Amino acid sequence: MQEILSNLISNAIKYTPEGGKDLIDVQELPYNKEGYALIQTKVSDTGIGMSEEFLPSLFELFTRERNTTLSKIPGTGLGMAIVKNLVDFMNDSIEVESELGKGSTFTITIPHKIAYKDYTNRNIESSNEFDIDFKGKRILLAEDNELNAEITTTILSEMGFVVKAVENGILCVNEMLHQPANTYDLILMDIQIPNMDGYKATDCIRHLLQPEKANIPIIAMSANTFEEDQKKAFDVKMNDYITKPIDFQKMEEVLKQVLSKKDPLS
Repeated sequence: MQEILSNLISNAIKYTPEGGKDLIDVQELPYNKEGYALIQTKVSDTGIGMSEEFLPSLFELFTRERNTTLSKIPGTGLGMAIVKNLVDFMNDSIEVESELGKGSTFTITIPHKIAYKDYTNRNIESSNEFDIDFKGKRILLAEDNELNAEITTTILSEMGFVVKAVENGILCVNEMLHQPANTYDLILMDIQIPNMDGYKATDCIRHLLQPEKANIPIIAMSANTFEEDQKKAFDVKMNDYITKPIDFQKMEEVLKQVLSKKDPLS
């Protein structure tokens, strides 16, 4: 939710000229599923808006309305693709209304689980079990899917990490070879990366001559949930295994556990 709203609100501000208005409206809607609350969030602006022809391609990678590029407003064209990806991941809906020159309204409707009694205290106790400060710690991310890499980098950065992303196994191994020891605190390794898969890349890193490099914590990321895939990851001395689509709350706990160990391979 933080990432979704960050993109929508920053866009609203960015594309609204001086003297315009941005509005965030949040309300609870009727909902009959026990233990959940249905929350509708609207982010509206009186900015430059979008044409009817552009709206169907709004959530595609690297797409930007022509009026945004002509006005030289900076942007990568990734923000809305990230929003759509996260909304789809939560099996929820996003609607868009926009008119060129008059502004846009984005409406997100998402059911949120209501916290049970004492949840806050339990959550604090759980997070304190591995009290690790991520700020300034460096992660090498091996991920070939550009959208996944963008989302993961953004969320890890919000946790405090400094992230360097590479798109294949050879680049990952080369990065470890050529950077000084202890440049990175941890590697997040997608298994299905091109040129050299995550298993082979990990095996190469584990055989580097410098122990500080060879013993770096490595966490596997894969859409495969089969036991043999996880066993293969541990056979090449990966430290943990995260399944895709990534639950970033679980990832945070795994990162805390792995980084809290004095001996990465223990």
